Amino acid sequence: MNDITAAASVIAAALAVGLAAIGPGIGQGNAASKAAEGIARQPEAEGKIRGTLLLSLAFMESLTIYGLLVSIVLLFANPFRG
Repeated sequence: MNDITAAASVIAAALAVGLAAIGPGIGQGNAASKAAEGIARQPEAEGKIRGTLLLSLAFMESLTIYGLLVSIVLLFANPFRG
């Protein structure tokens, strides 16, 4: 692998992890905020709100894990090397 491809792969891997963490991070903050607001308004629905929140947080976190997998592929199993 030449030097330019190696450098581009490292930069792309860093961007993949960074950008994959921004969206879910903002989404998780918003979801937790709305869940706390919903529990404050209806304390009797706490169990349902918490269950839905945890499920949605797991789905959001999977996006970050996909970004991590893309970066690992770019670093160790690079499809662009010749």
